[in-house]
Amino acid sequence: MAELDPQLLSVVAIASAAVALLALLATLLVALRLRRVRRELHRALGEDGASVVDVLGRHNAQLEAVDHDIGELGRRTDELRSLLRRTVSKVALVRYDAFEDMGGALSFSAALLDEQGDGVVISAINGRTETRAYAKPIAGGTSETNLSGEEYSAIDAAMAGRRPPAPGAPPAGRRRRRAS
Repeated sequence: MAELDPQLLSVVAIASAAVALLALLATLLVALRLRRVRRELHRALGEDGASVVDVLGRHNAQLEAVDHDIGELGRRTDELRSLLRRTVSKVALVRYDAFEDMGGALSFSAALLDEQGDGVVISAINGRTETRAYAKPIAGGTSETNLSGEEYSAIDAAMAGRRPPAPGAPPAGRRRRRAS
């Protein structure tokens, strides 16, 4: 057997030590990263030590429940929209002087309508000795009953979502009847 050169042995020993030191450093870095990953995994999976598959199963079940709840909310929202379409949502009040000798615009016509223009117009005519009140049905923004100009003004303002004319301003004056 041939003897190895002592100088070559020294170089091989130093190189081996350097490789061993690099391997030790790499092992320490991997151990630190593994520790950090385990800590994050423990935080993500919870204290019960469940597996990733168990956690994903729970999350999937939660997502299905949320999806079901969203569907129920959508259905309920549609029901509420349908109900709201039939509620009073368009309102306007027109005040006026029904008689020339009366001031203060104490008479009024109020339109109370839903989205379709169905509802009622209520008028109160104030005189010196008495007040008379009238309620007339409205369908589609019109009525089979004769309406005054002030009542039409209230209906028009309610349907348009705008303020009615100021007291003393001339009424809209349109005269139309609902088609039979």
